[in-house]
Amino acid sequence: MSKEVSEAEQATAKDYRDPPPAPLLDFGELRLWSFYRALIAEFVATLLFLYVTIATVIGHKEQNAADQCSGVGILGIAWAFGGMIFILVYCTAGISGGHINPAVTFGLFLARKVSLIRALLYIVAQCLGAIVGVGIVKGIMKHQYNSLGGGANEVAPGYSKGTALGAEIIGTFVLVYTVFSATDPKRSARDSHVPVLAPLPIGFAVFMVHLATIPITGTGINPARSFGAAVIYNQDKPWDDHWIFWVGPLVGALAAAAYHQYILRAAAIKALGSFRSNPTN
Repeated sequence: MSKEVSEAEQATAKDYRDPPPAPLLDFGELRLWSFYRALIAEFVATLLFLYVTIATVIGHKEQNAADQCSGVGILGIAWAFGGMIFILVYCTAGISGGHINPAVTFGLFLARKVSLIRALLYIVAQCLGAIVGVGIVKGIMKHQYNSLGGGANEVAPGYSKGTALGAEIIGTFVLVYTVFSATDPKRSARDSHVPVLAPLPIGFAVFMVHLATIPITGTGINPARSFGAAVIYNQDKPWDDHWIFWVGPLVGALAAAAYHQYILRAAAIKALGSFRSNPTN
């Protein structure tokens, strides 16, 4: 009888294991070289991301100004952003998790995937990397950079700030929701027969969102990307609109984290069920 019960339990046991929640404050991380290695990886990855993508934007605008049939176009810019995210997440996922975006870091913090200390220092490293990456672009093509908008995010003519904020919220929701889904241990276990490389859907999400929102905001969905360009370009219009590129992504990340954790993964219901099943004295 006990053997039959054991076999039944094995048959109904989960075929995946959720990692334990990260502590809110983990000062022990500050003593680990792996933590600082992760910060360096986030800094360098964000630097490379901004260098390649902003250089693509400026190069397109320069070619397009001379001949409207030249340049990579919106499609090429979207591929540059999505392709670089695919490459960099693939390269850094095993070191830092491959966030490269404060909104992603914020969403993962809300889901208790990273500690508060790690989240804050990741965001600092990402913003510094973005500033340096855009600074390199300006150093290489200073005249073109200054005359062609600096790759800075701002609300496009004909659109309201409310519309731009909504676009940033929805775009970031798509990205962060994809991050959660692509890295979900449950999905990985249940769909193990379908070999999907996690950075691939994440890169495609960035690509698709850029196609939709480049005409509205130039596409932020990454506060570090917007901050780095705003700091180096340093003009009034990008700074006036800059709050949109922090509030929108952070709200979108919060919504995606709540949707995935509390609706799709039913964390609240599981917690309530666990509470009810506890014996009372």
